[in-house]
Amino acid sequence: MADTQHTQDGRHPGGETHQVAGDGRPPLTTQQGVVVADDQNTLRIGARGPAALEDFHFREKIFHFDHERIPERVVHARGFGVHGYFENYEPLGDITIADPFQQAGQRTPLFIRFSTVAGNKGSPDLARDVRGFAVKMYTRQGNWDLVGNNMPVFFIQDAIKFPDLVHAAKEEPDTGFPQAQTAHDNFWDFASLMPESTNMLLWIMSDRAIPRSFRFMEGFGVHTFRLVNAEGRSTYVKFHWKPKQGMQSVVWNEALKINGADPDFHRRDLWDAINKGDFPEWELGMQLFDDDFADRFDFDVLDATKFIPEELVPVRRVGRMVLDQTVDNFFAETEQVAFCTQNVIPGIDFTNDPLLQGRNFSYLDTQLKRLGSPNFTQLPVNAPRCPMAHFQQDGHMATANPRGRANYEPNSWPPEQGGPREDPQHGYTSYPAVEEGEKRRVRSERFADHYSQARQFWVSQAPIEQRHIVDAFVFELSKCDRPDIRERIVSVLRNVDESLAAQVGDGLGLAAMPAPAVTARQPITDLPPSPALSIVGNGPSDFAGRKLGVMVTDGSDAGILSAIQDACDAQGVTVELVAPHITGVTLSDGNLVAADQKVDGGPSVLYDAVVLLGASDALSELPAARDFLTDAYAHNKFVGWVPSAEVLLEATNLKARLDDGFVLIAGAGDVDTFLTRCAKLRFWDRQLPAA
Repeated sequence: MADTQHTQDGRHPGGETHQVAGDGRPPLTTQQGVVVADDQNTLRIGARGPAALEDFHFREKIFHFDHERIPERVVHARGFGVHGYFENYEPLGDITIADPFQQAGQRTPLFIRFSTVAGNKGSPDLARDVRGFAVKMYTRQGNWDLVGNNMPVFFIQDAIKFPDLVHAAKEEPDTGFPQAQTAHDNFWDFASLMPESTNMLLWIMSDRAIPRSFRFMEGFGVHTFRLVNAEGRSTYVKFHWKPKQGMQSVVWNEALKINGADPDFHRRDLWDAINKGDFPEWELGMQLFDDDFADRFDFDVLDATKFIPEELVPVRRVGRMVLDQTVDNFFAETEQVAFCTQNVIPGIDFTNDPLLQGRNFSYLDTQLKRLGSPNFTQLPVNAPRCPMAHFQQDGHMATANPRGRANYEPNSWPPEQGGPREDPQHGYTSYPAVEEGEKRRVRSERFADHYSQARQFWVSQAPIEQRHIVDAFVFELSKCDRPDIRERIVSVLRNVDESLAAQVGDGLGLAAMPAPAVTARQPITDLPPSPALSIVGNGPSDFAGRKLGVMVTDGSDAGILSAIQDACDAQGVTVELVAPHITGVTLSDGNLVAADQKVDGGPSVLYDAVVLLGASDALSELPAARDFLTDAYAHNKFVGWVPSAEVLLEATNLKARLDDGFVLIAGAGDVDTFLTRCAKLRFWDRQLPAA
């Protein structure tokens, strides 16, 4: 029986055509390198006959497909990674021998993965959640992984509670929902019974949990680490990443709508910025302190639920991180990258932070489970870029077994056969901290204050940020079915701030306020505000790096549009045109311009500010067009408008509610005024009028 064959022009019996070898592209091969003649049809007996078992190409292809998924991360499953480099500002040899900090201008390549914690790989980007901020530096001394978050504190003090925390925060085991959110009974039941989580609850209910994008958020190493210099002297350090783009978040209603309009919003933002040459930058900062400060500080520096205010220990900015290259393949790099907190280099050491100690133990097991082999370090994204030599061998997918006669140490074979030797002079040496004490399951008494810093965070927020925290607590707790859980959280909040607790209780409609939760240690109520903790107080000075949505219709003023585009280009602002049809509109000068988005596919939640450059009666009848404006208004965004757009203002009943967040653009000369106003990012007075 004759097999089905390709014709000379590449046709197969279905009639479609495809490219054949000879057009400059390499031929398709199997994993064994055998060139494939037909990738369209399974080998079979006759045109309608059974498949042949000997079809090795099909067998290999379907085998690999069946196994191409690896277990997703238990936490931080939703992630996005890019490449970049760290550039050191000045030699820091006085405090550390760590390679990246030895020379001014020295560059160290790195890979960074941003992530959300609770959701699965398919969850949306704008979930209310902690953001992972994990950096792998490929130093000349080996790989250093600084595995952090966008918040400097965490929910728990001891790693033994991590399984309980994650189980409680994840979807409920009987229903399998909710996905990528903590607005359910299990999480809040756990949190209400874990007073050490209180500080983190304030952070996670703040706008820090819904950042505008990865580019506009801070990063933190969370734990206290050690830096060690050549003389063996130790300095405590807290690591910070400070975004040079400034900080910015969204509001909750906006986050929900972004998730519907573009669940890949954060990923797309970072991808677009890098590919157009707007490389994001952060400065690496260090809070450096000694044992004397650690002893005097109100809290234990080993407690991961606490932060050190920058006003007490300033952040010394020692270098910058630049992200300038996207991945070639998402799976090979972003999915297979393996971060481990224990990956440190000479000059960086650990402390006895019990959460850090637990992470050091856990991460290696995690990577083995996910990547299926102890040889995950041989994957390109994980492999060090400095020389390696060891006697570790074999295992699944080993590609770099050691060469030579010896696979053990010590041995007496000559150097060319005997392999590597230990190097006491240059090798990693742990800081010789003196430890003593009873072997017990116990925590330091200094870990017992769970409310003072939560109050300090609260009083450090701008009024609008406090309003958002209250609204977030009310929203999340309203999703809890059990009244006793809601009341327990309010009782905890009474130990933070009575005003906060009262507002949350009022929002929940509690008939009476519960008694304050019992405290293990009396909270400190006079810790001063820390201005560094406010996003609003540390926003950008300009509109650079943001995105402006311009709604256009036929007849829109070409001169004003040109002025907007020129001014935005000069300031580093991206402009997208939103029109009734994706084919675009004809401007006042007769030129046709293509649209970037169709009105019902480009809602205002995708933009940091909007301009109504045109409107019509027909456009005003479109619900999506009205939503474009009303959402921008509700989300406190600046709105530029031209007189011809008045019909849309009237259709949305906003003509009578114009405030200072609206800027009339009567001519090209008004564009600069509008963009200057946009530097404030939001017109918060619209949501929280001045008293």
